[in-house]
Amino acid sequence: MKLYDIIKGVAKTSLPDMEISDVTSDTRKAVKAGSMFVCIKGKTFDGHDAAEDMIEKGCAVVVCERDLGLDCQIIVENTREAFPLLCAAFFGHPEKELTLIGVTGTNGKTTITTVIKKVLSSFGCKVGLIGTCQNEIGDDVYPTARTTPEPYDLYELFRKMADEKCDYVVMEASSQGLEQKRLSGCHYKVGIFTNLTQDHLDVHGTMENYYKAKKILFTISDNAIINIDDEYGRRYLKEISCPAKTYSCCTQADFRAEDILLSASGVKYVFTDGKIKHNVSFNMPGLFNVSNSLAVIACCETLGFDVDKTIRALGTMQGVRGRAEIVPTGRDFTVICDYAHTPDALVNVLSAIKNSASGKVKCLFGCGGNRDASKRSLMAAAAADNADFLIVTSDNPRNEDPQDIINDVLVGLKGKTTPYITIVDRREAIHWAIHHAEKDDIIVLAGKGHEDYQILAGGVKIHFDEREVVADALKELEAEGR
Repeated sequence: MKLYDIIKGVAKTSLPDMEISDVTSDTRKAVKAGSMFVCIKGKTFDGHDAAEDMIEKGCAVVVCERDLGLDCQIIVENTREAFPLLCAAFFGHPEKELTLIGVTGTNGKTTITTVIKKVLSSFGCKVGLIGTCQNEIGDDVYPTARTTPEPYDLYELFRKMADEKCDYVVMEASSQGLEQKRLSGCHYKVGIFTNLTQDHLDVHGTMENYYKAKKILFTISDNAIINIDDEYGRRYLKEISCPAKTYSCCTQADFRAEDILLSASGVKYVFTDGKIKHNVSFNMPGLFNVSNSLAVIACCETLGFDVDKTIRALGTMQGVRGRAEIVPTGRDFTVICDYAHTPDALVNVLSAIKNSASGKVKCLFGCGGNRDASKRSLMAAAAADNADFLIVTSDNPRNEDPQDIINDVLVGLKGKTTPYITIVDRREAIHWAIHHAEKDDIIVLAGKGHEDYQILAGGVKIHFDEREVVADALKELEAEGR
């Protein structure tokens, strides 16, 4: 693509027009001759320092924020903001060929995006999905490195989705992705807010900064759908400028659930928008999934689909991987795998299970290393208040000593009466839980959810799928004749 076509509306230059073979900000990947290099300053590395090296590798143009004394430089005010716009142009603005739906919040994003995709697909639409677990184009699945991709990866994915004739793309919009301007150039038909609880403070520092990062989605959305059961949702409603509709499980809203019935297998309630009422059945347990299903109904209605059609589709939906997922055991106890990794999410899933449990609820959990340490004790307190027994173990320790993380967690158990055991190795901890399971126990493996890996020191990623670990433990029981 020609240089002038790529920089149109983003930057100006006196450089001669030329063919640009690629756009990159990554100094680690191989460089195509004739590439454009965008200098981005990160926490530990400034791309400006690598500009000359990237020219030597074959880059023809450097986009930067300050004068580097280079003959091929183009100076812009903010390279982080410019980069996604340049990527969008390089790929022919695929985002304009798609109807985008964005979901932000601490909890519920994966469930909502996955169910929206399933519902729209059941209507005969071709739908792309971008999220924490994986990316999808129709029935095809693609691996993902982060919840919200980096700009080049995002627009490359949009291009593929547009070429595959997707009608809609539903995606998780992370606070980091929004704050780092990865979504600059995107415009959403619908932006959805789920809730806001303590998470990612290692990145944002304060809840207020976290709140402001999420708020960015509603500056690039035509319509907002807001959960007003959440205090931050009520703030957004007062502060955002785009048209907004609300949903709630407990107060007056545009989309509301009444007469809610909760069970271990799912939820039932009466949906009302103030004019009509519909019976809703959704095969995922917990009050939070009543809220998630309301968001789906509100989104589809905003897109122009009949509410009754959406509700019928919801009744056929099965669960989402790693979200209150029942792991088959063939035994008289139950194992549930859930991604809960915040205090609020842990309360949600444990309370939902405990309300319908006939036996003990046992929670196995840990906390990630090199992440917000202040929530570790809060996680412990949440687990202790909503479970009958705790197994405190490792999660993704990264560069921290797993025992040190556990010690931080245990602070939250001071004054609690819930019995617990600590087992540093997560595999060993799961085996212990299976070997000590009693009739009607519900063992909740919290924190990993869909993840099939552990991240250790130095960023080393090892295969670790809790479903496989459970299966191995069950084989041991069988071998022991139990």
